[in-house]
Amino acid sequence: MLWFLIIGIIAGWLAGNITKGRGFGLVGDLVIGVVGSFIGGFLFSLLGLSAYGTIGEIITATIGAIVLLWIMRLVG
Repeated sequence: MLWFLIIGIIAGWLAGNITKGRGFGLVGDLVIGVVGSFIGGFLFSLLGLSAYGTIGEIITATIGAIVLLWIMRLVG
């Protein structure tokens, strides 16, 4: 569980820096990263892709978090 949260924080921070130029704070990065990891996992499974290891998990979660931020900007 702790590892999942650490991956979420890293992915949220990376997505925030990639899309906005800065992070969203610890809690914001965590929420965006955790939700993004579910979105990324879903998208990767739709495309028939899989990622293994810590780096793969971070990449999957970061891509999902970027998609989440993109959808949030479209809606908001």
